[in-house]
Amino acid sequence: MAIDVLLSGFEPFDGAAVNESWEAVRRAAPALREGGVLARELLLPVEFGRAAEALLAKVREQRPALVVAVGLAAGRGAITPERTAVNVQDARIPDNAGARPIDAPCVPDGPVGYFSTLPIKAMVAAAWPGPAAVSQSAGTFVCNDVFYRLQHALAAEPGLAGIRGGFVHVPAADVVAPGDAAETLGRMVRAALSTAADARIPGGAEH
Repeated sequence: MAIDVLLSGFEPFDGAAVNESWEAVRRAAPALREGGVLARELLLPVEFGRAAEALLAKVREQRPALVVAVGLAAGRGAITPERTAVNVQDARIPDNAGARPIDAPCVPDGPVGYFSTLPIKAMVAAAWPGPAAVSQSAGTFVCNDVFYRLQHALAAEPGLAGIRGGFVHVPAADVVAPGDAAETLGRMVRAALSTAADARIPGGAEH
């Protein structure tokens, strides 16, 4: 059955007790449903390959209009929709299965990168009063691997044509509490559902 939005978050990793991405997603999805948005949530493992495969299996099953994958960016001060996914795995730390790829492709022979197909600037504009900004890169860990492989599948598989997808990072809980992150994420999702062409507003960076 087609749904409005599939939200995914990650399990804890690197010794943490919780992952703020899942804390935000598991709060945002029920609130969206209460507001009439048919939303489903999915918990992903922090593992190269396996996380993206789990997400894509659910995308193929449920055919959402939007896919919003969410991850944790502990060093950031805002909720950040990502602009680009790059075809590289370069792990500073091991994933939860112990894998630590260095300079490996997410998809062999795939394009260098993909842009998000979510209206990221409109999402940032809709986030107020939550702190939000466009991010230019999702890094090179499992978050980027999921983002890249999602965009690759949406671009390459005829059965997924018309589905829009992308990635959003949330900061650590001491910067934005999970409840506040969930409310902001919900506003972003509603903006994405109602926006066909992205807003023409600045969202770039000097570095």
